[in-house]
Amino acid sequence: MNAIETRQVGQYQVSVFYDEEPLNPRVDYDNFGTMVCEHRDYNLSDENHDFNSLVNVDCYYNSFSEQVDSLIKNDKVLLALPLYLYDHSGIMMNTTGFSCNWDSGQVGIIYITKEKVKKEFKVKRISKQLKEKIRTYLINEVKMYDYYLTGNCYGYTIKDQQGEILDSCWGYLGDFDYCLKDGISTAESYIKYDIKDHLKKVKQWIKNKVNLQYRTSLNV
Repeated sequence: MNAIETRQVGQYQVSVFYDEEPLNPRVDYDNFGTMVCEHRDYNLSDENHDFNSLVNVDCYYNSFSEQVDSLIKNDKVLLALPLYLYDHSGIMMNTTGFSCNWDSGQVGIIYITKEKVKKEFKVKRISKQLKEKIRTYLINEVKMYDYYLTGNCYGYTIKDQQGEILDSCWGYLGDFDYCLKDGISTAESYIKYDIKDHLKKVKQWIKNKVNLQYRTSLNV
């Protein structure tokens, strides 16, 4: 696995890689909204959705899109945003659509019920400001899922002078710069610890009157 970028921070080497086994944000994270999709090649719906309980089962629907329309009109639903998929040498998802109509189209929706919002925010009435905040949450959840689908996921390692990995962190979705910054910050923490530890040793050497030739220097 080749590093995307490597930075030398003191005696430590910080390297950023693509995360080849990222966590699925729709499975491994807590999400506010619920995704329901229909696609012949991909399973994109959340596993434990309550879509069927919100759709009027007494009605006959000719298609999935008719079911979606029914859910959007359901009084229990606060917000339902469309999900568009672009399928060409990989898949991408957003809530606004893609310019290429040939390889893209609406694949489903992400929605949230009024009951869930009231419960999560402990309110009896949902204000316009809160509704817009929820809209932002849902859009961001779709962005995180898009990063996962497109492989826009990163992680870093920190190696010492001997090439041994001292630390690593993975699962940065869509933010290469933040991943690199976090790795550098962690390496700098190692340097601070090294300096603090070295000062303790120096004090001990002075206290025990250790000859200078036996005192080691600190490489930072």
